[in-house]
Amino acid sequence: MNVSVVIPAHNEEHFLPRCLDSVHKASDVFGEGVEIIVVCNRCSDQTELIARSYGCGTLADDSRCLARIRNRGVARASGEIIITMDADSWMTPGLIREVVEKLRSGRYVGGGAWIYPERISLGIVCSLLVVAPFVAFRGVSAGLFWFRKRDFDIIGGFDESLVSVEDLDFALRLKAFGKKSGRRYGTARRNHIWTSCRKFDRFGDWYLARNPRLVAAIFSGRNRSAADHFYYDDRDTKA
Repeated sequence: MNVSVVIPAHNEEHFLPRCLDSVHKASDVFGEGVEIIVVCNRCSDQTELIARSYGCGTLADDSRCLARIRNRGVARASGEIIITMDADSWMTPGLIREVVEKLRSGRYVGGGAWIYPERISLGIVCSLLVVAPFVAFRGVSAGLFWFRKRDFDIIGGFDESLVSVEDLDFALRLKAFGKKSGRRYGTARRNHIWTSCRKFDRFGDWYLARNPRLVAAIFSGRNRSAADHFYYDDRDTKA
């Protein structure tokens, strides 16, 4: 298959079916076969069984490092074109087709997508404004990433020395690499992804706005306690 979708998943039995349904619909619109790889990270629920019921390839990785988890999934993938997204997100039906069109045009090295939260509130808006200075003016979009596997390998994939913001770091390095060969970092604009607000549901809509030091620690990429608190420890509380 020419396209692989890689999905890291830790105890995602609640969100994974919606994610996989969206990938299957996008695959139908695309009209070509799409491989789906689910990387099961320390799962104690039905995540792996659900993934297999959808015909996905699965592998296990028990590390507490999203960069490594993502890299393992991409290494397993057989597609020339890779899309990686989180299990609590879902894509619009035309997204895969748009991404492939952009990459096959030769003008793009890869890119991201517009992200829409499943709900919005004043607290979420204010929390996102606290995050904005760390990502504004970088010229990259995130949420979901698309690229050619050969380019991924050349730039070394996601940086496994980082315990957080490995996605932003990857996007910036991919953008810099593309610039050298005259290719742009793009954004899927005709399509987008939706993402859950489970962090806000868990911590509260105002949590990031009220904890700017935590935001700064997370965006350092190397603060283990901050990453564990907001990502790994919290994820372990899920049934």
